[in-house]
Amino acid sequence: MTPTILVVDDEPDLEALVLQKFRKQIRDGTVAFVFARDGIEALQSIETHPQVDMVVSDINMPRMDGLSLLQKLQEADDKKSTIIVSAYGDMSNIRTAMNRGAFDFLTKPIDFGDLELTIDKTIRHVEMMRDARRRQAEAERAHASLSRYFSPQIASRLASDGESNGMEVHRRDVATIFTDITGFTSLVETTAPDVLSALLNEYMGGMIDIVFAQEGTVAKIIGDAIQILFNAPGDQPDYAARAIACAHDLDAWAQEFRERWKSQGVNFGATRIGVHAGPALVGNFGGSRFFDYTAYGDTVNIAARLEAANKFLGTRICVSAAVADGTQAFQGRPVGELMLRGRSEPLRAYEPLSAEAFKGPATAQYSEAFAKLEAGDAAAMPAFAALVGSHADDALAGFHLRRLLNGAKGIRMQLE
Repeated sequence: MTPTILVVDDEPDLEALVLQKFRKQIRDGTVAFVFARDGIEALQSIETHPQVDMVVSDINMPRMDGLSLLQKLQEADDKKSTIIVSAYGDMSNIRTAMNRGAFDFLTKPIDFGDLELTIDKTIRHVEMMRDARRRQAEAERAHASLSRYFSPQIASRLASDGESNGMEVHRRDVATIFTDITGFTSLVETTAPDVLSALLNEYMGGMIDIVFAQEGTVAKIIGDAIQILFNAPGDQPDYAARAIACAHDLDAWAQEFRERWKSQGVNFGATRIGVHAGPALVGNFGGSRFFDYTAYGDTVNIAARLEAANKFLGTRICVSAAVADGTQAFQGRPVGELMLRGRSEPLRAYEPLSAEAFKGPATAQYSEAFAKLEAGDAAAMPAFAALVGSHADDALAGFHLRRLLNGAKGIRMQLE
């Protein structure tokens, strides 16, 4: 884009002198000039020619002098780099001009060689500032896009210059969380659009805030379901523990959210959560026109299957042994060996528990009953029956008791 210079001076012959001096540059299209006779006309000219890059202004002019014009220019959002022209030795006005933000100054009578050098220097400054603003705008747009997926800390790092590591598709170990809401389709069909919109916006906002608090990555949101990643794009050595902590926080928040809306007459379903860890293909799968940072592979599929398994088990959180084993001092109880759809080998699964629940007597009773079930001990049935009798709300214990009553043996179970 051709740099445009506004010259503001009430001397009638200055315009002709400038056009004569810069005729080659004007003819070559390397510079363009606009002229005004005083500060008021200059401001009007800028409105007509917003592409003006810099201003060369005399100080002594009718209606509005150069110092007043300079102040107006500095108050504008799009500040123009300004060169002030003053009489030789008028140090007081020169100091005032520099204090008000003038980029440089020239003295009268104008030395056109000096004017050309000063214009060249100012144009380089303008171009440098324009490039800096462009890069800042690009960084802000990148940050806004990345903030859809990543916590503020990770988004800021990735949006910074030179921080593109992890965006290309590559294989890495991750922990994956899947969440889903029970009965969501029925809720959509029976709830007014404005109520459903408020519900989902608040729910998704709260869930994503929790993910970002653990520095997780939101890989996908499909309807009411959320896919979350840990250890991507950056390294998180404790990614399994982060995933467990995140699952607990998501569960607690979703339960509180559900109860709050239930008190208002809205039957919002429970949130089911599945967690698995292992290798996956991770990166931007959106091509050059769309940013879609996500993960694919068996690890992701298993996490989705574990989320669905909660429906059969009566639990809200189900995690694989890969996650439990990767978490130091994991607190939870075994679910059993699940034969998930699409898999030929059983997967050991667990229900993570809060510290309070893990230390409670029911956990010890359950562990004892489960050990009997795993060993094929006939005493497993009365052990689970006693647990259900004293803790009727223990859905997982009830699930195993029903299996035993239906003739099941061992801890392996087929889930569709």
